[in-house]
Parts: sequence; C-alpha cells; structure tokens
Amino acid sequence: MKAAVLHAVHAPLQLSEVATPTPASGEALVKLQYAALNHRDVWIQKGQYAGLKFPIILGSDGAGTVEAVGNEAHREWLGKAVIINPSLDWGPSELAQQKSYRILGLPDDGTFAEYVKVPVENLAPKPEHLSFEAAAALPLAGLTAYRALFSRAHLSAQDKVLITGIGGGVALFALQFAVALGAEVWVTSSSDEKLARAVSLGAKGGANYLQPNWSETLQKQAGLFNVILDSAGGEGFSALINLAAPGARVVFVGATRGAVKELALQKIFWKQLSLLGSTMGSPADFSAMLKFVAQHRLTAVIDYTFALADAEQALRYMDHAKQFGKITLKIS
Repeated sequence: MKAAVLHAVHAPLQLSEVATPTPASGEALVKLQYAALNHRDVWIQKGQYAGLKFPIILGSDGAGTVEAVGNEAHREWLGKAVIINPSLDWGPSELAQQKSYRILGLPDDGTFAEYVKVPVENLAPKPEHLSFEAAAALPLAGLTAYRALFSRAHLSAQDKVLITGIGGGVALFALQFAVALGAEVWVTSSSDEKLARAVSLGAKGGANYLQPNWSETLQKQAGLFNVILDSAGGEGFSALINLAAPGARVVFVGATRGAVKELALQKIFWKQLSLLGSTMGSPADFSAMLKFVAQHRLTAVIDYTFALADAEQALRYMDHAKQFGKITLKIS
C-alpha cells in the first residue's frame, strides 16, 4: 500500500510503498477514503512529542470502509462505512485514561495511508449525514472538544462560553457544539477575518488578542464567562482568570504557548473557579459525541484538502497556522 512515512525528526514525509497490515484477532483493516491532520502530527515531526519511534505512519483521523477483520466474530463489520476513534486503550475509568493509553498515529501506524489497522472496538458507523471527508475530520478534535465542554466543564445552554484561538479544529468543534446546545459563545483570535467567520458560525462576537487591553474590551462587550476553553496557556492565561465569572469552569486541552508562569491563586479561590485539564476522551465520550453530531446534523469546517502524495505539503500548511478549519488528505 501507499503511505506517507516519517523516518526521522525534522525529516519530510515520504510517500512510500509499505506492507499492508494484517488484522489480528479483535482488529479490523480499514480502507481509508480520507484522513485528517492535527497539530500532533506536526509536533511529532518536530520531535516535540514523547515516545518517538521511526519509521512511523502519522495520522490519527480517518474514515473509510472495513476491508478485513481478524476473526469471524466481527464479520458484520465487513464492507461497513466507518469512522475511527483514535483514542486507543483508554481503560475502565471515565475519570482519566490508563497508563497504557495511546493515540493512533504514534506508536501505532496511523491514517496517512491507503489502509490502517485498528481494534474493532475503535470503529463506529459513519454518521449518515456526513461525507467520508467530513467524518475523517471529526474524531480527534471533535472528541477533545466534546469531553472538555460536556464531560469536564458540564456545559449547559444557560452558560456564556469563551473559546480561545478560533480557527483550529478543537476550537471550531467546540464553537459548533456550544452553539448547537444553545449557549452564548464568544471567541478570541489573532485574526479579525477568523473572528468574522466565527460569527458567521454562530458566535456572538470576539476579541483580537493582539490588540492592547483586549480582555478588558471583551469584558465590557460580553461580561464574564461561565465556561472558558483554552488550548494555549502561556502568558495570556491570567487574562482568562480575570474573565471568569464566579464559579466558572476553565478547561484547557493544550499549552501551545507554554507554561503559565504566574497564577493568581487568590482570584481562583475567591471566585470559586474550577481549573480542569482535559485530554482526548473515553469510548463513552466518543459515542456521545457522535450521537450529538448526528442529532444536530453538524459537519466539520474543512479548510483545504490535499492528496496523500502531498502530505508533507499539508503539514507545512498546518505549521503556518493560517487555516480556518480542518486540513484533510484524500486517500482514494
């Protein structure tokens, strides 16, 4: 099969002929129609991720049809259109993942290939209203956004929500989920164009965090927020503490701007804030997310589609951080 393979840190992805994997008992072989990129893929290529191994086929997101299964007990999956849950071996607890937990695409070969081997338990029927491309764009970012908002922050329709860094997959799915629930949503970005596009998707408004005193301006417009979703951390995190309403839930799913050097503990305990870390999601989260997406007939915002042969170009495009929506690979 053809696959985009990473051979070393900082090496470009190379389209190569590799052996098609054979599913073992409890596994399925999926013939992929589309895959999708995540920032995780860029960070692995740059060596900014734990547990590196080479060669590796990157890619956590994909959708296609089941071509083969490892044992007769799973024959009902053959020929089915499926979406892949990239959250492998979560474990028995809904509170957090177990030690053996991992994400498809490292250390297991991922979806930047014509075929991928995954546990049958990580398959779900493709939502009927979604194309293969839209389904492929959903799993990692959709799961991350869903768990953060619902399982961790317990979002309700009465909440006022702030989502930082609109334009990436997690932030956009979070916007769509919160709007579909009926919550009032505000966003931040470094781009006025992205702010305007977020409003077209249902956001009430937003703030450009490159502008001086952006948080004070946003507070005058919107007031304080009951739920704040952040993936950046860094110096701007203190502004989010100021924007949090008494009793608010501040949930963070990443730290792209690095560590938070100073945290105003007095504000946190006086305002009765909850700081909530969240990573990916459980099988129950994935199932609930798919049900929510189907119920509200939500679909992914796709920014650009590349061919599998252009996977390296797709990574460089993502690395420039100009996209608004998911970047996908057309496999077959």
